[in-house]
Amino acid sequence: MKPYLPLVALAALGVSLAASAQPLPKGTALKPPADAGAQPDVPVDLMKAVTKRLSADDFEGRAPSTAIEPKVLDYIVAQFKAAGLQPGNKGQWLQPVPTVEITASDYTPLKVSGTATSLSFRPGDDYVASSYRVTPKSQVQDSELVFVGYGINAPELGWNDYAGLDMKGKTAVILVNDPDYAMEGEQGIFKGRRMTYYGRWTYKFEEAARQGATAALIVHDTFPAAYGWNVVNSSWTGAQYSVQTPNDAMDQTVANGWIQKPVAEAILKASGKDLAALTKAAQTKGFKPVPLGLKVSFGFDNAIRRSTSNNVVGVLPGKSRPDEVVLYSAHWDHLGHCTPQGGKPNDDICNGAVDNADGVAALTAIAKMNAETGPAERSQVFVALTLEESGLLGSEFYGANPIYPLDHTVGGVNMDALLPAGRAKSYTQTGGDKSELGDLYLAALKARGLTDVPEDHPERGGYYRSDHFSLAKRGVPMFNVERSGDLMNGGTAAGEKAAQDYTDNRYHAPADEYSENWDWSGITQDVELFYDLGRTLADGTMWPNWRAGDEFRAIRDKAIHDRDCAAATKGCNTK
Repeated sequence: MKPYLPLVALAALGVSLAASAQPLPKGTALKPPADAGAQPDVPVDLMKAVTKRLSADDFEGRAPSTAIEPKVLDYIVAQFKAAGLQPGNKGQWLQPVPTVEITASDYTPLKVSGTATSLSFRPGDDYVASSYRVTPKSQVQDSELVFVGYGINAPELGWNDYAGLDMKGKTAVILVNDPDYAMEGEQGIFKGRRMTYYGRWTYKFEEAARQGATAALIVHDTFPAAYGWNVVNSSWTGAQYSVQTPNDAMDQTVANGWIQKPVAEAILKASGKDLAALTKAAQTKGFKPVPLGLKVSFGFDNAIRRSTSNNVVGVLPGKSRPDEVVLYSAHWDHLGHCTPQGGKPNDDICNGAVDNADGVAALTAIAKMNAETGPAERSQVFVALTLEESGLLGSEFYGANPIYPLDHTVGGVNMDALLPAGRAKSYTQTGGDKSELGDLYLAALKARGLTDVPEDHPERGGYYRSDHFSLAKRGVPMFNVERSGDLMNGGTAAGEKAAQDYTDNRYHAPADEYSENWDWSGITQDVELFYDLGRTLADGTMWPNWRAGDEFRAIRDKAIHDRDCAAATKGCNTK
C-alpha cells in the first residue's frame, strides 16, 4: 500500500527550517542558524531544472524496469557527477536491484471446516491474499486456525502473542494495529494512540513467517487500519512486487492475506468464541494464543516476472573518518503510464513532479552544497532509490545489501514529495521523538525561533511507510520531520489548502506536473535543514541511538556492540 500522505504536509520524510534564502514577511520570528554564514546558498535554479527534466513527458513517468529507465539513470548520474559526487558503489554509479513481480489469479474460496462447521468466503469481497514465495501455485490446505491476538513478539516489552505455540502447519488469525491503539494519549505499552512498528501489517506477516506459520490472515477493521476494505482490496489485486532472494522467499509463509471483520466474527462464532471478547483479552499483557479447532483451505495461481532496476549511488569521501557514513536518499521512480483524469483525456503519464522529482532535485542540491563546502569528517553517501512506489523495494534492497555497512552508518536524511508551498512556522516529527536525532532537530528549531507540534493521526503509522524505514528497522536512525500546515504567509488555512489541493488533484495522477509558477520558498527551507542536519552529523562525533524502549533500540545496540568488539584489539566481553 502506498504510504499515507499527511493532510498538512506531503513531505513523507522531512522538511525543514533554516536560514532564509528567500524574502520573508515582515514580523517573521525566524532566526538564522548560528553557522548561517558557513552554509552555501541553496542552488534553487538547479532544483528547478532537475525537477522539470525528471518530470518531463519524454521520461514517461519514470516507471522502473521499463525501456525508459536507462535514460532516467543516465540523467541522474550526469547530475550527480556535475554536483561533485564520485561513484559510490565500488567505482560504479549503479546498484542493481533484482525484483520479482507476482500476479495472483484463479482464487479459490476461503473454506473453513470443523466437526460441525463448513463456511465459505469469496475472494475480493471477503478475503484477499498473495504470496511472497516465487512459486506457480500457492495452496493452503487444511491448516489449523489459531487466534494470536495482535501477532506481536516484543522481548523488550515482555510481550509474546505466540508464547508456547508451535505454528508449523498453522494459520495465524491476527488483529490489525497494536494493543493500545484506541487510547487518546501515548502512555500505553505500545505508545498508546501512536502506532509502533508492531502495528504494521508488514511486521505481522514477517513475524508469522519467523514463527513458522503456513499462512497469516489479518482481520480488517477500518479505524485501527486507517483505511477501508476498498483500499485493501485494490492494493492486493494485481501485481505484487518484492526483492528477489536466493531462496525465492521459501522461508516466508505460503500465503498472507486479509479477511473482513464480519468474516472473522463468523469464524470465531463457529469455533464457539467471540471476536470482541478475544480482542479485549489480547490487549492485556500475558495473553495466550487460542487454537480455534477449525481448519482453513484456499489457494491461487501465480504469474511470475523477474526484472532488475537500479539505485544510483554517489559519495563524498570523508577526510578523517571515511569509514563512518551519513546517508541521504530520495526515490527516483514513479508510476509511469496511468489512468487519464480531469480535462486531459489523452494524458496518461503520471509525471511525478512532486512525487518525487523534486526530492531527487533536493538530493542533488545538497550534494552540490556539500561538495562546495569541502569534505566533511565522515563520508556522505547520496542514493537515488528505485521502486519506492512498489513497496520501498530499492531501500529494502539497500538495507539488506548495504554498500556501506549499517553498523558504520551514523544516520541519515530521506526526501520524499516536497510540497511546493511557502515556509512554515512549525514542524513535526513523524513517529514522535524516537531517536537522539530528535535532539539535533529540536536544537535547530530553537535556533530558528520555530516550534515543534504533534503529529497528526499518529495511529496511522506514517513513520513506517517511506524509504527511511528500510534503514530504521535495521537500526539506523533516520531524520523524519515534516513541515506543518501553519505557513508564514496565510497560516494554517493556506497550508491546508495547498496540501488538500495536491492530494485531491495531483497525487498519483497525471496532473502532478512541474509548473513555472511553483513557490520554491518552502522547498528551499527544506534543503537548508537537510543540509544543516546532515552536515552536523558528518562533521561531528555523535553516534545517535534510538530512545530507550524504542522497538529498534536493541538492533542498534547489538550492531554497535558487535562493531566495537570487532575493532577491539583484545576482543570484548560478549555477555
